[in-house]
Amino acid sequence: MPIAAPRPCVNKRVVLDASALICFLFEEPGHERVAAALDGAMIGSVNLAEVIAKLVDKGANVERMISNIALLEIEIVPFDQLQAEASGRLRASTRGAGLSLGDRSCFALAQSRGATALTGDRDWLRVADAAGVEVEMIR
Repeated sequence: MPIAAPRPCVNKRVVLDASALICFLFEEPGHERVAAALDGAMIGSVNLAEVIAKLVDKGANVERMISNIALLEIEIVPFDQLQAEASGRLRASTRGAGLSLGDRSCFALAQSRGATALTGDRDWLRVADAAGVEVEMIR
């Protein structure tokens, strides 16, 4: 796991998509951008579940990786009724890009917190405006 670089002087909070945290954990291209956003970052519990599933798929030491994630002190936000309702409503404006429940839950969290969604999924850019979410690409 890479060492987190200091975050640039930006006044906006960031919601990590599963793809962003996975990118960071495996030091994939774009991990520096994720590292720069970790201070004050959050991730929804649905997206954290996606990260853990991907760790299992990759054969990673899941317990060690979960411990490493905890050291990052990212706020883990539970998926509650309001996010569930917002995620469901986002289906209409995001269907064309094929966004999953996890993707829409990340959008819903970013909406509710007035935050930017950080992702590696370029399809998000096609629907960000219609969904009312600011999206920033990691690569």
